[in-house]
Amino acid sequence: MDLGLSDKVAVITGGSAGIGLGVARCFAREGTRVVLAARDRERVAGAARDIAEEFGTEALGHPCDVATAEGCDSLIDAAREAFGGVDILVNNAGTGSNETILDAPDDKWQSYWDLHVMAAVRLARGLAPIMAERGGGAILNNASICAVQPLWYEPIYNVTKAALLMLSKNMATEFIPMGIRVNTVNPGLILTPDWIKTAKQLSADTGGDWEGYLQSVADEHAPIRRFGTVEELADFMVFLCSPRASYVSGSVHHVDGGMLRSI
Repeated sequence: MDLGLSDKVAVITGGSAGIGLGVARCFAREGTRVVLAARDRERVAGAARDIAEEFGTEALGHPCDVATAEGCDSLIDAAREAFGGVDILVNNAGTGSNETILDAPDDKWQSYWDLHVMAAVRLARGLAPIMAERGGGAILNNASICAVQPLWYEPIYNVTKAALLMLSKNMATEFIPMGIRVNTVNPGLILTPDWIKTAKQLSADTGGDWEGYLQSVADEHAPIRRFGTVEELADFMVFLCSPRASYVSGSVHHVDGGMLRSI
């Protein structure tokens, strides 16, 4: 299926590893020019270089911290200067947490708010007018199943991802007259490098069977009884950003192997 994304420009935050890198690679496979944003200068530059070499499309790796206003501004400027505009924004940068409400300090709440919510606000505020000038576009926000089915040990992650869902709905209403569709994905268990790292750490004292540990997690939470791959999620995310999904706006899509227990 031709997704109609050739020569479009996509900005992906958290683009140097995991889901973000998978999304960038999927876009590049469709002929999309990509801007990858991440904090590690060498890693994001290397990821962009590898994508350009493998897929023969233009790729820019921009080092910045999108949890700050300055980082968002620099990313907006870099995309405009490199490609003259942007058609697609994927707000993917994020990280899990571990705390209790009673013990978590204010600054931890604020840092997650800035990363999961304000980054999406600031980047949309800067890039939506540019998309509108080019005839419209798409914004996709990567939230989490924890936004609607929270895990007890990460209340800050749960709350800020839930806020991202509401932000997405408001964006969709405000931006659709500009020709910009906004949607959200709620991934469940996706086999990222972070999950593998965590599994190796947690299984080290019991024989090191990290794959067995991950299988136990999948058995407990996902009726499909496995983790999803980054590629499976990325394919769906890129489809939502394409003209093939032109009637999809303001929607939340669960990619979770049946993990969500409600309707």
